[in-house]
Amino acid sequence: AAPRVLNVNVGVLGHIDSGKTALARALSTTGSTAAFDRAPQSRARGITLDLGFSCLRTALPPQLGPGPGELQFTLVDCPGHASLIRTIIGGAQIIDLMMLVIDVTKGMQTQSAECLVIGQIACQKMVVVLNKIDLLPEGKRQSAIEKMTKKMQKTLENTKFCGCPIVAVAAKPGGPEAPESENPLGVSELIEVLKSQAYLPSRDPSGHFLMAVDHCFSIKGQGTVMTGTILSGSVSLGDNVEIPALKVIKKVKSMQMFHTPVTYAMQGDRVGICVTQFDPKLLERGLICTPESLHTIHAAIISLKKIQYFRGALQTKAKFHITVGHETVMGRVMFFSPAPADFNEEIKENVFDFEKDYLYQEEYLSKDSNSENKENDQAGEVQLPKQQWALLEFEKPVTCPKLCLVIGSKLDTDIHANTCRLAFHGVLLQGMEDKNYTETFLPKLKVYKLKHKEGQVERVMDDYSVIGRSLFKKETNIQIFVGLKVKLSTGEDGIIDGGFGQSGKFKIRIPDGLKPDTKMLLTVASKKKSKAGKGDTAKEDESSKNDSAQPVTISLLFKRYVFDTQKKMIQS
Repeated sequence: AAPRVLNVNVGVLGHIDSGKTALARALSTTGSTAAFDRAPQSRARGITLDLGFSCLRTALPPQLGPGPGELQFTLVDCPGHASLIRTIIGGAQIIDLMMLVIDVTKGMQTQSAECLVIGQIACQKMVVVLNKIDLLPEGKRQSAIEKMTKKMQKTLENTKFCGCPIVAVAAKPGGPEAPESENPLGVSELIEVLKSQAYLPSRDPSGHFLMAVDHCFSIKGQGTVMTGTILSGSVSLGDNVEIPALKVIKKVKSMQMFHTPVTYAMQGDRVGICVTQFDPKLLERGLICTPESLHTIHAAIISLKKIQYFRGALQTKAKFHITVGHETVMGRVMFFSPAPADFNEEIKENVFDFEKDYLYQEEYLSKDSNSENKENDQAGEVQLPKQQWALLEFEKPVTCPKLCLVIGSKLDTDIHANTCRLAFHGVLLQGMEDKNYTETFLPKLKVYKLKHKEGQVERVMDDYSVIGRSLFKKETNIQIFVGLKVKLSTGEDGIIDGGFGQSGKFKIRIPDGLKPDTKMLLTVASKKKSKAGKGDTAKEDESSKNDSAQPVTISLLFKRYVFDTQKKMIQS
């Protein structure tokens, strides 16, 4: 039997010009000293350059099980920035180990920080590589490396990569122009560290098949081969697969892994899939999947968390670049939280409950948000819900898996500005496939706003009713408020009975009757008014002071659902 090959996907990330590609090249060439010798044992140490991904093969380290076998590192070089975000988010499910490349002469730069953020969302393990040590003068090299190592350890303290290995190398001494004869420094040590960090990734063959194709070419007499990495599920010989971008379904005719024919492959594997009668020019890169397992959506509900390094608030109605699955589109957000009574309730993961009521938020609530709750909260601690959600509305439809990672960023921020452009990350819980989702779908989403109106009692009519003013504008149709409950500042409960006259005044019924004190307060106030009306202007000033010292206010509280087409007012 062929020796088993364990594939570990290593994402190579870093700020522009930190030397990612040179490092991938140095790793793959250092590993391939015996690549030309095709004997099986030397091939175990060799390397195959694999379609935009370089691979590094070494003997299986002892922690990964007994017996002969090979460990293959597939180096996923993530070039360029916007594509970096897309690549990683796309490959997030399958990057097992992250290699963060830092230019030792510059230290952490903006994108290094962004890579860290993405790594924390997407990946379990990391190795930091301090590159370009050849630029440090030899006498001071060691101390400079130690200083930068300490700095990096401090940066990583509060992340999940605290204590991760930090290795110093020069992938290409002398820079890109130097002759090829210059040997890289520290690369074989880095390979040993990578081997020590390798683990058996947990893979899940269940769920729909989804594969990111990074290369497509035809082989005469065979058909078209699509190579790439399986993001989820599994695929067998004879299965039908869909190319959703082209709405084409093809049958899997043959498959290869590591140049060996196979009949089955699963999540995390790098595989070549051969189909017939398909023009490779139509698909250079993209997704293939179980037929109909991806949906094309116009809007979505996501659960989300703010990324701590993002400066500034996340505002409702703001626009972000939203990366979903393999696509990035512009989208507008609306944030909402559980109803205040449910702030501490445990929320089921990966499902959205349409039965519950949710509270509309002007911004994502975080420790530093300017929420109104601050005044009422004596301890000064803002009450934060355990979970928050957002409604995303895309500028153009997106094709993606049903449950997938979502990242919101502000990619239009100046690339040289020293600030993290990743704003939030979350999980897509519910996509809306109907173009008319605002009519067909949103009314099911019970997000409400709390409304509070205040007015004043104008005068008493009798023991069971008063006239109020200033609660409505003159042109408001008071009929729609009839029957709503109000409260007087003196404690009585009332019900709006109808309009009174033409100027926006209204009548309130007090079912339990006015308290004697309230009646006195109101009678005194209105008596003074009528007395003052007898032409004594000095007195009038005085009495209106008294009047305004203790007016009886009327407060009306109700909630209104944001997506209710009838704009009904609801009181509990």
